[in-house]
Amino acid sequence: MNILILQSSPRKTGNTVWMAEEYKKAAEAAGHNVTIVDVSRKKIAGCLACEYCHGKGNCACIQKDDMQELYPLMAEAEVLVLASPIYYFTLNAQIQASIQRMYCVNSPARAKKMALLVSSYSPNVYSGALAEYKDICNYWGCKDSGIVTAKVDEQKTEAIRQKIVEIVKNL
Repeated sequence: MNILILQSSPRKTGNTVWMAEEYKKAAEAAGHNVTIVDVSRKKIAGCLACEYCHGKGNCACIQKDDMQELYPLMAEAEVLVLASPIYYFTLNAQIQASIQRMYCVNSPARAKKMALLVSSYSPNVYSGALAEYKDICNYWGCKDSGIVTAKVDEQKTEAIRQKIVEIVKNL
């Protein structure tokens, strides 16, 4: 399967980056093709709600930024993994822009499954991110293949690595 991981932590050696890398290792070991895109390093603006894409644009966004690199990857992905730190009760801003810019094409064309990897310093701050993720899965018609959360005392542990390996098995 073609797997696309959208990793959104601006911390190059952060916990979310680690989770995305562990997912990639497990998926590649299982024979999948995996691409990680660090959306925190991309220049992706928010949707302008101009409706160009649904008129003259024929499903193409009027904005020409780094999202242009993501559209073909999203179109080919059979599995989409969202990896985000939780700073304030939901997916971070860096990943939000890339999700919302999918408005022009409605949904990833081939994606049938999704997974969510989220980390936070605090426990009990995941409900907003989980609700949004589940809504995205439903709207895009994707099956949830698993969610891994890691609060501060769980990060970069063997227990979290094993949870990631288990959700990769759900593919």
